[in-house]
Amino acid sequence: MLSTTGPGASHSLIVASSTNASKSFANLNHNIPRFLGFRQFSPDCSCSGSVSFGWNSGRKRKLNRSRMEGFAIRASAQPLKNADELIDSVETFIFDCDGVIWKGDKLIDGVPETLDMLRSKGKRLVFVTNNSTKSRKQYGKKFETLGLNVTEEEIFASSFAAAAYLKSINFPKEKKIYVIGEEGILKELELAGYKYLGGPDDGGKKIELKPGFLMEHDEDVGAVVVGFDRYFNYYKVQYGTLCIRENPGCLFIATNRDAVTHLTDAQEWAGGGSMVGALCGSTQREPLVVGKPSTFMMDYLANKFGIQKSQICMVGDRLDTDILFGQNGGCKTLLVLSGVTSLSTLESPKNSIQPDFYTNKISDFLSLKAATV
Repeated sequence: MLSTTGPGASHSLIVASSTNASKSFANLNHNIPRFLGFRQFSPDCSCSGSVSFGWNSGRKRKLNRSRMEGFAIRASAQPLKNADELIDSVETFIFDCDGVIWKGDKLIDGVPETLDMLRSKGKRLVFVTNNSTKSRKQYGKKFETLGLNVTEEEIFASSFAAAAYLKSINFPKEKKIYVIGEEGILKELELAGYKYLGGPDDGGKKIELKPGFLMEHDEDVGAVVVGFDRYFNYYKVQYGTLCIRENPGCLFIATNRDAVTHLTDAQEWAGGGSMVGALCGSTQREPLVVGKPSTFMMDYLANKFGIQKSQICMVGDRLDTDILFGQNGGCKTLLVLSGVTSLSTLESPKNSIQPDFYTNKISDFLSLKAATV
């Protein structure tokens, strides 16, 4: 939970066992260690033996890394041989999008037929993406353009997760949110009834450094949300830094920390983690991550649909986000090799994240099904 350390509204993150959101902005009661997906975090960009978090903290509390490293050692991933067995063992499939359903704007072969087959078996399908550039409604249009029949209610983007998280902690409506990111975050914040500034409008702004120049910032900003931003610049870094460091109680929220993303199907591109990393460096703070692998979206989905997490299979192409997201949530996990992760990476001795199963692409559900009849 967050505890007040003084009248200046400074706070420190403290481990709490409760998963209930607090009733006020200044007294947040959340299962922070599990929610944040600690394996993604390192203090002050190093790998020391403890982790420090602060929310404009006047003093810091340290969390022992044993909480992070106390996961049971998993056996090596097994190639998926019997698709029917996996399909029959769960009620819901959660799919990552980039590298699983599509690459850039190109649909991966066999996806429509696979989704149709799963729906015909009565499986619930949910699509979760760390890409924050679009809102749920905008992603719905992308699915439609690619010929996929997916409803807005089945789509959960990290842009939506940022707004949903702020609502879950009763973030004050009178406070403002500074956005380093694109239109998707702005649209979701607007739908949630929040006031914001920044975003693409600040993409063309420049700072003219002169002797004695002092950059002003809005003292009513209570949260800085950072996502993937193709218009990232020094103005945004400085403005976000000032808000986080100087506004009492200002939250630092990241939609994700993905190192790379698929903007086209030709190559990988620097991901949202590069923008988040800049703010980590300038503020010496670690963000609250609402996208994968934190469990916020998993908890949200389980509560919304009334799903038992043991009845979910998470399907993704990234070990450190998708598979860890499923494992942190207590779900079955299937890695597909159609995106970021290669078989050599999966089998590398340096890789400690092992899914339950792996296969080349989700359309293997069809061929492997046929082979086992």
